[in-house]
Amino acid sequence: MPRTNGGIIGKRNVTSFGKGKQTVRTSSTPSAVTTQPGTRFIKTLIVAGGGGGGADYGGGGGAGGLRILELPVCGSAALGAVTIGGGASGSSTNNTGGSDGNNSSIVVGGTTYTSSGGGGGAAEGDAGNDGGSGGGGSYNGSAGSGNTPPVSPPQGNNGGPAGGGFVSGGGGGHSAAAGSPPGTGVAGTGGAGTDLSGCFPGSLSPTCSVFSGGGGGGGGGPLPPSPQPYTPGPGGAGGGGAGAPDSCSTQGAAGTANSGGGGGGGNQGAGGGNPVSPGGNGGSGIVVVKEINKASGVWNLKSQLRARQQGTWPDGSLLLGVDVNFLVVAGGGAGGSSSPGGGHAGGGAGGYRASGYGPSPLRASALSDLTTGTYTITVGAGGALSPSAPGRKGNDSVFSTITSTGGGGGAHGGESPSGACSQGGAGGSGGGSSFSPGSPFVAGGPGNNPPTSPPQGNNGGAGGLLQYGAGAGGGGGAGAAGSPGNQNPTPNCNQSPGGRGGDGGNGVPNDILGPSTTYAGGGGGGGFIGANPGTLDGVYGEGGSGGGGDGFGSNPVLSHSSTAGGANLGGGGGGGYSAEPGQGSAGGSGIVVVRGPSALTFAGSPCCAFTGSTHPGGDKIAKFTASGTLTISK
Repeated sequence: MPRTNGGIIGKRNVTSFGKGKQTVRTSSTPSAVTTQPGTRFIKTLIVAGGGGGGADYGGGGGAGGLRILELPVCGSAALGAVTIGGGASGSSTNNTGGSDGNNSSIVVGGTTYTSSGGGGGAAEGDAGNDGGSGGGGSYNGSAGSGNTPPVSPPQGNNGGPAGGGFVSGGGGGHSAAAGSPPGTGVAGTGGAGTDLSGCFPGSLSPTCSVFSGGGGGGGGGPLPPSPQPYTPGPGGAGGGGAGAPDSCSTQGAAGTANSGGGGGGGNQGAGGGNPVSPGGNGGSGIVVVKEINKASGVWNLKSQLRARQQGTWPDGSLLLGVDVNFLVVAGGGAGGSSSPGGGHAGGGAGGYRASGYGPSPLRASALSDLTTGTYTITVGAGGALSPSAPGRKGNDSVFSTITSTGGGGGAHGGESPSGACSQGGAGGSGGGSSFSPGSPFVAGGPGNNPPTSPPQGNNGGAGGLLQYGAGAGGGGGAGAAGSPGNQNPTPNCNQSPGGRGGDGGNGVPNDILGPSTTYAGGGGGGGFIGANPGTLDGVYGEGGSGGGGDGFGSNPVLSHSSTAGGANLGGGGGGGYSAEPGQGSAGGSGIVVVRGPSALTFAGSPCCAFTGSTHPGGDKIAKFTASGTLTISK
């Protein structure tokens, strides 16, 4: 008897459906989005409205929160209410910050999924507001926090803190925190948004395919010893508005409509007491729904078997039965920043954990018990700069059971001889410590904390030992501890003798991606220049190999600004110096790489964070430079 399709249940040919469609909403309407019959999953983009820029040396508005979610639906389902968050109003009143952007949301299966509006930029001397991405601080004010309330993957980043003088910070963006003001009369840059043209091909918006850029800070004020130009901060890519220049007739630029961009910060206007220049309005949000999977309700046995083999059958998962290697590097810690007394220490590198590739003493065992299915990938951001304070710790990176711990922040020194010195922060690698006014040395911050085997990092370097200031220690790296701060060997009584900052510990090379790349270097410590400078005074500590940032150097011959840790390398940020504009720098973001045999299939989301490739030897590689999800099938 002839075979009839290998034992089929139901009809031989199930209904064939057309291509998945993409629906874009740029304004709230009463009607729900309805999927086509047979749709099983949707990918949805939810962008909230951007925050408004502050007035009176205003900080830039934070970008609206951005989320990309893959959600199950059933058949021709009405998804429920879709709400598009409007952009917030920029401030036009003296000493008043910008408003927060409005939330965007979509209802799927009775559950509401929300992206939070961007935080408003600050006004004179205030902090930026929290939100999807945080608003920028006004002069001497702190930044607003992003990813508020917290979701995973994060919906945004922190705003930028204010610099010295009258310099305001930019608003945070989805892809990156706002650029910090350099303290030279230039306002902070809005954080960059995210390009989604690869995730959602076609027309996403009437204006752009890059979303959620932060607003630039308003033009800064003069700094001693001589007045500096008032230079506004540019808006971040993805609709962020530029800050206002020094003119009462000009306001901060508005965020782009349907981009979720933050509004640019305003300014005080030419000359104190003149009418303010308003902050720019935030850009409105957007919601996109894309059908990504269709299936009939009738399955034949062959199709069911294939689905089970590929891990796509809905009632369970399959053991992979092969080893999967990984590289998980956390975000590096920020360097300590300016306060009285001595140099400030370098940030520790983000924790480094790897299997199969890199130096054998640091290789962990591959993962042998993974199953088909979807895994949450967390890529830790670098620690943010905290003016006149210890550097902030970096953020953890996670894949499956592997967690790498963020690098410890670098310490900052106190007023000598009686003021407090401080120890570097603990983390994957420890932050460097500030100088010690007396014995014993203050040891560097502890690395490999919490402990892993093999160790994920090393201790930071100790600070120099002197009563009146010395160089600060370098941050620890994955391959070596940070070096201690140095001191002028010929102090002059009670005059501050100064000294060289310690170098950051070196990172570790790893060739999991093919070409070898070095990761997780510690940040260099800041040097301190004394009253009677010697050759070592004020010389900066160098960042360790693998993305470690250099410390601040105040030596007039070897002057050097601190530098940030390397992005996607987990490098620690360089330490600062005790006087303006001697700021430390932020830590670098981490990275997650997964590598397995050719029999596996890797699919990642969002596309802006994930890069899939095949090694010439046949292995499959998934690289994540930002948080997302990884689906493994076989």
